[in-house]
Amino acid sequence: MFSPIGWFHLFVSVSAMITGLIVVFNTKGTKFHKKIGYVYVACMLLLNVSSFFISNFNGFSIFHFFAIVSLLTILGGMIPTLKRSKNWLYKHYYFMSWSVVGLYCAFWSEVGTRFVKNMAEFWWAVAIATFLTAMVGAIIINKNAKKLIHYK
Repeated sequence: MFSPIGWFHLFVSVSAMITGLIVVFNTKGTKFHKKIGYVYVACMLLLNVSSFFISNFNGFSIFHFFAIVSLLTILGGMIPTLKRSKNWLYKHYYFMSWSVVGLYCAFWSEVGTRFVKNMAEFWWAVAIATFLTAMVGAIIINKNAKKLIHYK
């Protein structure tokens, strides 16, 4: 955690959490959305890359598997957007939204590893926090998707 790569990982993760929330809760399709969105994508790419460096030092674990999933959600949201492929807006919206939710789920795992010392409690605490985060995320995503349908 306190190595240079650990500090970098912490910095880009907090930056991604902030920019991700800004994008989620602001008007879509504006210049502001695009600028902050690109900052979010850059932070997430750097976060994923730094996680692979960390996994080389600490060994590959289930948490680093989810860094691959995170990378796939970013690619799933950006490739259709850049190519303007069929239904790109919906793909972009859902992949990027779930990317933010996944980031917050990963946050709970990170908090758990730092503060919960009993492994039996750790798994329950992380599972409950992750489930609640995903549930709230799903509600927000689906609520905003209805606005997106009317926007198009």
